[in-house]
Amino acid sequence: IHELGHFLVAKASGIKIHEFALGMGPTILKKQKGETKYALRLFPIGGFVSMEGEDSASEDEGAFCKKPVHKKIAVVVAGAAMNIILGFLIMMTIVLMQPKIASKTIAKFDTGAVSSQTGLAVGDQIREINGLSILSGNDLSYAFYRDNDGTYDIQVKRDGKKVDLKDVKFDLRKTDSGQVTQVPVIDFKVNPEKKNVFTVLKYSALETASTARLVWLSLMDLLRGVAKVSDLSGPVGVGSAIGQASRMGIQSFLMLVGFITINIGVFNLLPLPALDGGRLIFLIIEGIRRKPIKAEYEGYIHMAGFIALMLLMVFVTFKDVFNIFAK
Repeated sequence: IHELGHFLVAKASGIKIHEFALGMGPTILKKQKGETKYALRLFPIGGFVSMEGEDSASEDEGAFCKKPVHKKIAVVVAGAAMNIILGFLIMMTIVLMQPKIASKTIAKFDTGAVSSQTGLAVGDQIREINGLSILSGNDLSYAFYRDNDGTYDIQVKRDGKKVDLKDVKFDLRKTDSGQVTQVPVIDFKVNPEKKNVFTVLKYSALETASTARLVWLSLMDLLRGVAKVSDLSGPVGVGSAIGQASRMGIQSFLMLVGFITINIGVFNLLPLPALDGGRLIFLIIEGIRRKPIKAEYEGYIHMAGFIALMLLMVFVTFKDVFNIFAK
């Protein structure tokens, strides 16, 4: 779906496309239609759109490099846009499958709830947890499980006013043997919202935005050392996770597929060489300078980024395979 976005906008912009491929590696099926070869390749780990003048100079009027900068930006961004649109549709499907939509407003507490004794009250609409804005019900779970000491600074909307609550406490779960874990016990329930066109669209958009933000937060956690490089997974690990999610039910499966889809779109817009975001930076510079950076220089930078990404892919794939056999 990502490459289809690039393909459709490139075609609409009059760019000459040599090949539109699903998969990588050797070609197993192909069909030539006009100037474009449509191919299915052996390894289902990606795809590509090969455009005239994309990585080198060309005098062809249909070359990517000959098009106005705004058209080139549209082509580069189109892949991520298609991912976000598909992710939104998946989130909407999940919302429609649920009998009601979970809000962020506390409806009631469990018996003996610690959080009600340390600040929270029925009717509070949770706005922030430890500085993280809460967009959706999934954000609530993520924010609570992101911290491991059971104590949170929470901002709520109470009687129409913002109220900052310090050191709201939650019990920590215990194992069957009585050992305390780092997982908090969420001791309240939230009000449900009725489904209608407005609430379905609203919460589908919020879940999409929340998932897109989660990609950035996860990357920041990785850079800050909160998450470890060993936590990364490649195609093998992702395939294993999808298998686990499918056994948990259709909603869990769709949630993971939606996350992966949005992840691909957001990650590709990171300003890194070889990614769409790296190409976008060069195009923005071109728009400011009124002339492009030399194609060979840009090509060297993207090649270096591509090699780095492939090395990372090899690393996480070997790690995933090792983890499977180690279990």
